[in-house]
Amino acid sequence: MARRLYSQGGGSRRASRLAIAIATAGVALGLAIMIVSLAVVFGFKSQVEAKVVGIGSHIQVLNYQSLYNTESQPIVISDSLIHALEAIPEVHHVQRFCLKTGMLKTDDSFQGVAFRGIDECYDLAFLRQNLVEGSIEEPFSSAESTGRLVVSQRIARQLNLGVGSRVYAYFFDQNLRARRFSVEAIYATNLSEYDSRLVFCDYKTAHQLLSFESDQSSGAELSVNDMDLLPMASEHVMAVVNQTQDHYGAYYTSPTIKDSYPHIFAWLDLLDLNVLVILLLMIAVAGFTTISGLLIIILERTQFIGVMKALGSTNRSLRHLFIYYAVFIIGRGMLLGNILGLGLCLLQQHFGLVQLDPTTYYVSSAPILISWPWVLLVNIVTFLSAVLALVLPSFLVSRIQPAKSIRFE
Repeated sequence: MARRLYSQGGGSRRASRLAIAIATAGVALGLAIMIVSLAVVFGFKSQVEAKVVGIGSHIQVLNYQSLYNTESQPIVISDSLIHALEAIPEVHHVQRFCLKTGMLKTDDSFQGVAFRGIDECYDLAFLRQNLVEGSIEEPFSSAESTGRLVVSQRIARQLNLGVGSRVYAYFFDQNLRARRFSVEAIYATNLSEYDSRLVFCDYKTAHQLLSFESDQSSGAELSVNDMDLLPMASEHVMAVVNQTQDHYGAYYTSPTIKDSYPHIFAWLDLLDLNVLVILLLMIAVAGFTTISGLLIIILERTQFIGVMKALGSTNRSLRHLFIYYAVFIIGRGMLLGNILGLGLCLLQQHFGLVQLDPTTYYVSSAPILISWPWVLLVNIVTFLSAVLALVLPSFLVSRIQPAKSIRFE
């Protein structure tokens, strides 16, 4: 009976047709906004985390004194330590590095930078994905200084550098030292913490400039298999290195990426709160429009309710009838909402219609990541919330008296 009433679309009653259309649109728009909001937030978190971790790694093993000095302090990163770290189940990759501060200078300008020396074991996948000019064909070397340099797009613009440009670097220790480099490639992560100061060179070059012993490095970087495994991996790494000393007397420490860049992850956590507010508001909108539509439908079908009561229908069966009626409205609205929300997500994902300022949002277009379990959960919560919201308004049926309602026009 509810299906037949719904198929009539309100019949000749203009108010009923309008109420059904508004209720359907309310559910559809609310669900679409929830799906798009979740996809955008998941996309932001995924891309920003990938960029921060891509250069900063999940966990670093450092000299404890490096946390309180602008210049990195030496620590022994031996092959045996690397093997011990690689044996941790959550750890995917381990690579050593050297970090030396210096200055790049051209005829017109100069820029203070941090030279990160990387070797053959360094995972170049992320760096290659974010190149805007040039290419990195060969791994960097730990055996020789080749003079190769990878700079950020921001630094390249400040110094007017391009692929193939030669630039001098100066290092201020007890004596002034100079090196000449050739720009091999230009990258852009849109993360100001990296793009404003970080350049890449051979491990051998940075190691020589730091005057470290042969077994010393600035530290090691660890990548874990999944961001959710970071707390467990951090505990296992701490068990291996924390509170231990190398044979030069330096103490090890192992900060995570969240310890190094708390402001970025605090911003990402704040996005979760924003989405929660949006979800609650949209569920409330969907429930309110559905309740309003149901009340209008009940009032316009007062005569029908009176006839059904006169024929022996109970208040309970009539309440269920109109709840089922509303379920058809909710179902159609949810179908349209899924089509609209997922359609907008796919359009943005493939064509990048919504552009953003990368200096503010770290990405050039609104990122999209569709999480199907979350889409299913939002659909279930929306449906259950809307149906439960209809229980109280459906009791209006109980107040309608057959003797009066049959004469009602």
